[in-house]
Amino acid sequence: MLKKVFEPITIGNMVVKNRFVVPPMVSNYAAENGHCTEQFIAYHEEKARGGWGLIIVEDYKINPQAGGFIKLPGLWLDEQIDSHRALTARVHAHGAKIAAQIYHAGRETSADITGVQPVAPSAIPDPVVNAMPRELTVEEIKELVEQFGDTTLRAKKAGFDAVEIHGAHGYLVNQFMSPFSNKRTDQYGGTILNRARFALEIIANIRAKVGNDYPLIYRMSVNEFVEGGLTTEDNKVVAMLLEDAGINLIHASNGVYASTEAIIPPTAVGHAWSANISEELKKVVDIPVIAVGRINDPLIAESVIRAKQADMVSMGRSSLADPHLPNKAQAGQFDDIIRCIGCLQGCIQRNAQQLPIKCLVNPMTGHESERQLTPAEQSKKVVIVGGGIAGMEAAIVAAKRGHHVELFEKHSKLGGQWALAAIPPTKEELSSFTVWQVHQLNALGVVIHLNTTLTPQLIEALQPDSVILATGALPFVPNIEGKDLEHVLNANDVLQGSAETGHNVVVIGGGLVGSETAAHLANHGRRVSIIEMNDDIFVGTPHATKHYLLKDLRAHDVAIHTNTQVQSITPDSVTVVDAKGNPRRLEGVDSVVMAIGSRPVSVIESELKKSVPEVITIGDALQVRKAMEAVEEGYLAGMAV
Repeated sequence: MLKKVFEPITIGNMVVKNRFVVPPMVSNYAAENGHCTEQFIAYHEEKARGGWGLIIVEDYKINPQAGGFIKLPGLWLDEQIDSHRALTARVHAHGAKIAAQIYHAGRETSADITGVQPVAPSAIPDPVVNAMPRELTVEEIKELVEQFGDTTLRAKKAGFDAVEIHGAHGYLVNQFMSPFSNKRTDQYGGTILNRARFALEIIANIRAKVGNDYPLIYRMSVNEFVEGGLTTEDNKVVAMLLEDAGINLIHASNGVYASTEAIIPPTAVGHAWSANISEELKKVVDIPVIAVGRINDPLIAESVIRAKQADMVSMGRSSLADPHLPNKAQAGQFDDIIRCIGCLQGCIQRNAQQLPIKCLVNPMTGHESERQLTPAEQSKKVVIVGGGIAGMEAAIVAAKRGHHVELFEKHSKLGGQWALAAIPPTKEELSSFTVWQVHQLNALGVVIHLNTTLTPQLIEALQPDSVILATGALPFVPNIEGKDLEHVLNANDVLQGSAETGHNVVVIGGGLVGSETAAHLANHGRRVSIIEMNDDIFVGTPHATKHYLLKDLRAHDVAIHTNTQVQSITPDSVTVVDAKGNPRRLEGVDSVVMAIGSRPVSVIESELKKSVPEVITIGDALQVRKAMEAVEEGYLAGMAV
């Protein structure tokens, strides 16, 4: 099946062994002074070990004030070269090529990060960051051009095989290129040629300093998806200019901060959604093009290349989920690949908070140096209570370390609440993680007991050395008048199909579960209203995820009542009060669905400790949180026993 993705490709004087690309992703693993840390190096080295052909390292600052994040790598000084030379050497040891992406954030940063006022082609704030930038003078532009060239020369000295100019996502080079941000009337504004001048001068400066053979990549936002921004047709012209100027490879991304859902789309967006956009560039240039955009499976990557929509594929979040994806794909081990589920929780959401990134489905991300699995000194009998994602993760890790593991689940299926989370529209990809976990359990010989509820007495009879409690959580039901009526259901029962609603449904709770249950019902022909006591729904979720969920709810005419509390429920109505205490009755209600939240399932840990040497409680059984914490705790528990 995989004929094209494992063909070598030549970029300038660089031969890449396959078509799999790790694109630049801000990890927040570098030191604040721009040097590499062991965490930063090990993170990239693991991807090289996993078989990726080209690894592009993120956002090398060209000067100390150029960054939009605090912990970015940098090559603005010669003293920084040595630590990055260690990075390239360790990546090269595994046969991968490595490029440094060089950039300046422009107006997409603030004085809180850089200590100085941002700069931009024009004194217009970015609509997301909303910090007023200072318009660059021509003299300052010339100085920045020199800094891009000097940074590239240092990258070459540090052993990087190529450099990528970051001309995408609304950063400084993109800001000059785009009429969305560039309102200048001098030689750097007005026409497409003038707006491209900054990028073209950077390329010329780089070529003068590193020669014509050194591979240069240019990342562009082919379509900015903002009013007055660059379109695909505009950037077809830009692509021709770049090729003529000496660029060897175009990295075809999309979006700016104001359209961030196009930069890092969630699971609601289809696979390879922008491959048709990169295909448009290929019509006008002869140099290779990289496609991006929800390509999370090697078979999808293969289809994009076979269709001649691109020459290489970027699979950034897929490399977080499974840094060994290429090697597994080449060996035909498709069931062993951990696929990105597009949740955005560990990557972009933490990224936006200036935190080191994680991955929900891969607790090793960012911990490549200290979380490697090693055989246990002594094989133990380990009992796992609960077959949700936390319990399964603990069982997988414990079994990999050589323990005899038995997992007990009271229901007829594994997956717990995670399996229910995969039921609403566009969330079906979450089930790929459950499928992977179950496959691992079976392959490792974990003994699985379904439809079995364990009591402390039964656990004692098993005589385990260790017990991991992963019993999860149950829905919380508030004390509302009418809560016990027959037509009042909980969201879990609705999602798993054990309870059927009528046509006119009121969902109480606008959090993650409530909003997605409402979408599920609305997509299946129900008339739905959401009641939420806070001033917004889906609070605390990534912007892009919320963007598409709201779009879905609006498309299906779901009524959203915020700052509203439920006072009482009758057989055919729900009485609510708004923030001012004004009551209102929703009539003709057929069903009420509770989605207020969950509470930990009570298990007597202290009683177990009387007879079991080691007891560990993890996931929602410890405290109700997000899935990322549950999986990580499962992994660590498996390492601890």
